[in-house]
Amino acid sequence: MTETATKTQDSRQAIAVGRKDLPLSCPRPQDEVWNMHPRVYLPLEQSGAAVCPYCGAHYRLAD
Repeated sequence: MTETATKTQDSRQAIAVGRKDLPLSCPRPQDEVWNMHPRVYLPLEQSGAAVCPYCGAHYRLAD
């Protein structure tokens, strides 16, 4: 991985989601660019975190 890619990945903040948002999909329905990639469901109930394989968005379970 290049230094630039590492810095970009480290500086990206996780999007906090609550249990009311489960099941979590990316992109989320309220996202402005809802058609940016195919909808994928991300399992974060067990680990508390997930990363979208398409856009790299980081999500964490807040409650």
